[in-house]
Amino acid sequence: MNMQAMLKQAQKLQKDMLETQEKINETEFTGKSSIVTVKMNGKKELLDIKIDIEKVEADDVELLQDMIMVAINDAMRQVDKETESKMGAYTKGMPGLF
Repeated sequence: MNMQAMLKQAQKLQKDMLETQEKINETEFTGKSSIVTVKMNGKKELLDIKIDIEKVEADDVELLQDMIMVAINDAMRQVDKETESKMGAYTKGMPGLF
């Protein structure tokens, strides 16, 4: 394979990777716990938090804080899983790039 063909292939790969990452960034992920639901985009920016206030006792702020963390971490795991799933095709055995 000549250098020009390799360069062209590398440019296409880079373009495909950027397009895939942009699609992931635009995807919304929903994380849930028993009383909290959060929405996050693929850039791990928090977009929305919903709290089922009927399930929260007035003096149970600590539980609410824990449930918010559970829901956010759930959404972040989904982002990581999607990123690894889609971007893994480009990294092929080079862990930790994304």
